[in-house]
Amino acid sequence: MGNHEELDSIVKRFLIVLGVIIVIGAVMVLSSSYLYSREVHSSAAYIFLKQMIYLMIGFIGAFIMYRMKFKFWQKLTFVGHASIALMMILTLIPGIQHSVNGASRWINLGFMGLQPGEMLKFSTLLFSIQYFDSFTTMPKNEKISKGLWLLAPLGILVIQPDFGTFSICCLVMAFTCFLSNFPRKIFYGAIPVGLALGAMILVSQPYRVRRLFAFLDPWKNPRGSGFQIIQSLFGFANGGIVGEGLGNSNEKLFYLPEAHNDFIFSVIGEELGFLGVVVLVGLFITFVYQGMKIATKIEDRYGAMVVSAVTYTIGLQAFLNMGVVLGLLPTKGLNLPFVSYGGTSLIMNCVGVGIILSVYRYQQRLNAPRTSGFENFTSDHSSYYNGQRFGQQRSFSESQSFTRDSNSEEQQNFPGF
Repeated sequence: MGNHEELDSIVKRFLIVLGVIIVIGAVMVLSSSYLYSREVHSSAAYIFLKQMIYLMIGFIGAFIMYRMKFKFWQKLTFVGHASIALMMILTLIPGIQHSVNGASRWINLGFMGLQPGEMLKFSTLLFSIQYFDSFTTMPKNEKISKGLWLLAPLGILVIQPDFGTFSICCLVMAFTCFLSNFPRKIFYGAIPVGLALGAMILVSQPYRVRRLFAFLDPWKNPRGSGFQIIQSLFGFANGGIVGEGLGNSNEKLFYLPEAHNDFIFSVIGEELGFLGVVVLVGLFITFVYQGMKIATKIEDRYGAMVVSAVTYTIGLQAFLNMGVVLGLLPTKGLNLPFVSYGGTSLIMNCVGVGIILSVYRYQQRLNAPRTSGFENFTSDHSSYYNGQRFGQQRSFSESQSFTRDSNSEEQQNFPGF
């Protein structure tokens, strides 16, 4: 099997696994939210239908990214990141911001709350790849200015506060820095400094300290900081091996906060049991594995780094969420990608998959045979035309040059698609 066919096969498996995860997510959002929707919104399908609308918007965003040449949006990375950084500031302005549980992470659009932090994950990913990979060749003033643009939005995440997204962005930056040509001495030296700063930020707010103690011993305050994780563990305990059955969760009956959002994994454990949990974990492991395999088949360095980083980001958030819900990590405000209810998060994760497919489409073009019309003519009629009839035949390199020039002209006429 050639590289072209192998890559196609990997992408098909990648999309099939993603499709199964999305279907499971849609079913579980309906199962975990219909009672809450009926009580709060007077319609049992209210949250599910909103999730379907967000999913359709996500599919459209993914298709647009797929159709765009990734070299085109590569040039717009800094502009996009700077725009999202400015949007982050809007979350701190009264009248524009939308606060939930004391956290100002959303912009009120009327029909939905836009969460720029979810967009920041991917803009940080793309911008950090460019920044770290070209760090050694940048002028000093450019290193400082772009470094500030990279780090400043993280400060806004701390102010909101959104420690979960802050952690994701920092880990993504570390991952892209490791993949890049960034000097290794500086990279390894920055690790202990980053860990120390992260620990200081963690203990700077009392509610984070309470969450940390609740993680260490949730039974010390079972009706306060430990309540959510205890109810989550009850859900897994009730589920046993095969689960209580789809729709039969007790924890979603207003015992478990955020049952259709951050803690939907607990409802899955209760209704589908240990087997359902294993299947979903296996699907996410396969998703990450296939995504990384796609990255190994991409010839363009930047494209390969983008594919691996997007896969890493989605996989990282999935396993952090599972760790929190299982009580293996302190509680953070992170949902389960493609499964939990959420507008901006679901849309941006779909856009992330569209970015992967855009790089795949670029690789398809590289793998496609490139021959000029002259070569096809002489090849198809080699028994009669041996090249002498037309004078000196073009060399293969000249034909490739002719094709590349033609492709370049076409790209200039249609730069984005």
